Amino acid sequence: MILLGLLLTLGLHWTTGVSLTNMVGLLSGAVTNTPVLGAAQQAFLQIHPDDTKTVTDMSLACAVAYPLGVIGVILAILLLKKLYGEACHYHKDQTVAKPHVSEFLVSNPGVYHKSIAEVMKLTEKHFVISRVWRNSKVSIPTSETLLEKGDHLLVISAKPDVDGIRILFREEENRDWNKEDVDWNAVDSTLISRRIVVTQSKPDGVKLGFLRLRNLYGINITRVNRAGIDLIASPKLRLQTGDRLTIVGEATAVNNVGKILGDEVKRLTTPNLFAIFLGIAFGVLLGVLPIAIPGISAPIRIGVAGGPIIVGILMGAFGPRFHVTTYTTQSANLMMRQFGIVIYLAALGIDAGAHFFETVFRTEGLLWIGLGFLLTFIPIIVVGLLGSFLFKLNYANNIGMICGSMANPMALSYANTIVEGDEQSVSYATVYPLSMFLRVITAQLIIMLFL
Repeated sequence: MILLGLLLTLGLHWTTGVSLTNMVGLLSGAVTNTPVLGAAQQAFLQIHPDDTKTVTDMSLACAVAYPLGVIGVILAILLLKKLYGEACHYHKDQTVAKPHVSEFLVSNPGVYHKSIAEVMKLTEKHFVISRVWRNSKVSIPTSETLLEKGDHLLVISAKPDVDGIRILFREEENRDWNKEDVDWNAVDSTLISRRIVVTQSKPDGVKLGFLRLRNLYGINITRVNRAGIDLIASPKLRLQTGDRLTIVGEATAVNNVGKILGDEVKRLTTPNLFAIFLGIAFGVLLGVLPIAIPGISAPIRIGVAGGPIIVGILMGAFGPRFHVTTYTTQSANLMMRQFGIVIYLAALGIDAGAHFFETVFRTEGLLWIGLGFLLTFIPIIVVGLLGSFLFKLNYANNIGMICGSMANPMALSYANTIVEGDEQSVSYATVYPLSMFLRVITAQLIIMLFL
């Protein structure tokens, strides 16, 4: 999608005669990506430090294309929904991030008398055995528990993995444990189910399997909720401050685990300003570092807009491994994000507003609006159709990928209203970092190479 946008930008520049700087401004508005505009303006000022009028025109072009940049993505999402038809609804049962609960009867001689740890090595599918029914008694298994013929197992896995797990145990019971009126955590009166929040710094960044909570305390972690998304409790999953773990076991054992993980919700109400300012500081430093590319006279810079984004991505991915707590409250997170966007857009509007209306209501302005819409709509439709018919992406994944590659959270909010589940949000978060980085770099490269 990014490549199509760049080729379309150059093609429209050559065919319509609109200056390249204005086309890059239109591109940044069409993809609703203001860091691209900042990076392109910075690159242009390196070549022509005194040409402030061209920089202002780039802001004006971005402002003209921005509204239809938002609307164009939403229109494309609706069009793709029509093309998918009824197929766009099946994601509800195939959301990868949402755990699925099944009951199996052990009737495969190949797993008799084997420990759960040994059985899990027999398949590439990942699952968690939450309960074992044996002789009418319910127990929470450990990795050393031996499976016997006739055991009933309550298994948590991803929905697409159920068929593979059925092959392993041979028989699946008909009872649906995923209905809203079924409390599968209360199958035994001696066990309790409790949600515990990670607030201690020591478990932050530690793999769940490394803690050995199941074997040491006889409890089971059935799922992990992070930022509103339910994750399967994989042994390789690294915990982060703010994670909410659903734990099943005897009351004493669950309370002991709560002491280890923290479970002090009050500690999460204070924003972690150190990580925020650390990210901003390193982000600004990274943004101003010159990056020399052979064949280009002037170096490129990621910019003060792109630098903090990249550092933020790196801190989110690797911060917990170095015990850097990146958690902040949801309200503080949204407040800072919205405040930053508002301040930036206000500055952009002041810069472009002086000539906005006189530009929009003349032939050149109408041309800019049309070109901006083409830069938004054409790449989305082309890639959306490729994702649908060539790569067989389901509707939720497809529109999440589109919103992420367009850096368009407004379109994602709309997508969340027409699609249930978290799959589109996961796809958005997956492609957003790379697309943001590539757009910031390529916008500067176009300015450097073709001016």
